[in-house]
Amino acid sequence: MSSGVLDASAALALFHREPGWESVAASLDGAAISAVNLAEVATRMLERGLLSERVREDLAALRLEIVPFDETLAFEAAGLRSATKHAGLSLGDRACLATAKRLGVRAITADRQWSRLRVGVQVQVIR
Repeated sequence: MSSGVLDASAALALFHREPGWESVAASLDGAAISAVNLAEVATRMLERGLLSERVREDLAALRLEIVPFDETLAFEAAGLRSATKHAGLSLGDRACLATAKRLGVRAITADRQWSRLRVGVQVQVIR
C-alpha cells in the first residue's frame, strides 16, 4: 500500500535538495509515482546533463512503486480538468492527483496551488 504519490515537483525537490526535500525523503517509504510523472522527472534530469543510465539508477534507488498510466487513469485525469483549470494544472499534475485518488492516498507536491483544490484527494505541500 502506498503512503503517498509524488508529483514531479516533489521528486525533483528531493534530487536537487530544494526547500522541502526533507519532507519528501521522509515520505519515501511505500511511496508511488505515476509513470507520467516519472517521465517528467527523467526528462528534467536528462536536460540537466545526466546520462540516461544514471537517471535510471537514481530513480530506481528511490524504490517507488511506478503506477502505469492506463485508460482508467487517463479518463480520471481528463475529468479533473474542469476542477483544476483555474489553477493551471498540467496533464502531469492531474495524472498525479488521479493516481493518488485511485490509491486512496495523499498527493505530495511542491505546488502550493494544489492546497486549494477540492478534488477528493488529500494534498501535502512540501514548502
